[in-house]
Amino acid sequence: MATVMAATAAERAVLEEEFRWLLHDEVHAVLKQLQDILKEASLRFTLPGSGTEGPAKQENFILGSCGTDQVKGVLTLQGDALSQADVNLKMPRNNQLLHFAFREDKQWKLQQIQDARNHVSQAIYLLTSRDQSYQFKTGAEVLKLMDAVMLQLTRARNRLTTPATLTLPEIAASGLTRMFAPALPSDLLVNVYINLNKLCLTVYQLHALQPNSTKLCQQLKDKISVFSSYWSYRPF
Repeated sequence: MATVMAATAAERAVLEEEFRWLLHDEVHAVLKQLQDILKEASLRFTLPGSGTEGPAKQENFILGSCGTDQVKGVLTLQGDALSQADVNLKMPRNNQLLHFAFREDKQWKLQQIQDARNHVSQAIYLLTSRDQSYQFKTGAEVLKLMDAVMLQLTRARNRLTTPATLTLPEIAASGLTRMFAPALPSDLLVNVYINLNKLCLTVYQLHALQPNSTKLCQQLKDKISVFSSYWSYRPF
């Protein structure tokens, strides 16, 4: 019995030593690898003039509308902003052709990219706050850190994969419609957002309903949903 107890104590001592090594050395090595990966990923969120890497690369997205020619044009994304937009629109009811582009002094910030970048930066901050000099005391402490990091990364991913659902009044109040020259007709609203690896432009045409309706306006049934070609686009 004494021999068995001694063997068990020795095995426990070995396991405890291995666990201390894991906490003090291996965990930091893995966290450093994760930190390097996230820092490389964060470079995709580089803003114009924000660092030594030079201006953010411009990416052009050619618009096409689900097999029709209702929308043609190009959107230019630079960092977290749409720097240029040139759109030709064929109205679905009367085939009227409209052309509109961003005013030269305007850019449109995409909140999705800003939010995703902030979440990635927060994940990097959490990792750097536990540098090589920090001594983890328990496995639960490591798990708590990883849960916090994964929460930020999940939020970053969700901002790019699940765009916010905006009502028409919210889109009208956003100011994007007023950035074009010539000005858009008063019955048109536009919205731009990221969905997975696509940059999307949606155009809404509004019209008044019959006087006996309790609603002021409705989304036109044949809403024009436009998706860019995304061969040059890489998910963040």
